[in-house]
Amino acid sequence: MASEREIKLRVTDEEALKGALARMGARPVGSGDGRVHEWNMVFDTAGQELGKRGQLLRIRKETANGGNGKSRFILTFKKPSESAEQDGHGHKVREEIETEVGDGDALKRMIEGLGMSAWFSYEKYRTTMKLPNSEAWASGLVIELDETPIGTFLELEGPAEAIDRAARELGYSKQDYITNSYLGLHLDECRRREESPRDMVFDKSK
Repeated sequence: MASEREIKLRVTDEEALKGALARMGARPVGSGDGRVHEWNMVFDTAGQELGKRGQLLRIRKETANGGNGKSRFILTFKKPSESAEQDGHGHKVREEIETEVGDGDALKRMIEGLGMSAWFSYEKYRTTMKLPNSEAWASGLVIELDETPIGTFLELEGPAEAIDRAARELGYSKQDYITNSYLGLHLDECRRREESPRDMVFDKSK
């Protein structure tokens, strides 16, 4: 099982961040501007057994061209890494298995047939970027700009040293690192607004 190492950073000035990324040479991955719409469904048992173990089972539907292009489905399973407690970098480290599936609806029915249900859904727009190959220090680093209903975030995923260097060059410090999930951040935002928890989706009425 592969390990995933990442951090989130809250973006308060999106235009300034995009300028900093451009100066670093960051370029979108994929066709066009690389902006993809994501619809995510998180599954668990009625007793939330996966969540109690810190595990995640998710189906993600990715639609290219900001939601107007071709779609694909990805099944993801994550669990805490055995080495996470010894990490010491302030990063989120988890073990992860991902695979693309051809029929997301059929997969959903299979999971439901095993006694689980999609208890939480969230959406976002993600632009995935990488630095040029000439930047050897950034080998394996993935930069993801996420537009979510609770704000804009930058995710840095890859080797520890590359994450820390990229964060510094973008004007962040380790005190800015966020290791909470989008679910956790969403629940925090609901509590702040004194609202009942619900799916994290965009308000289509605006």
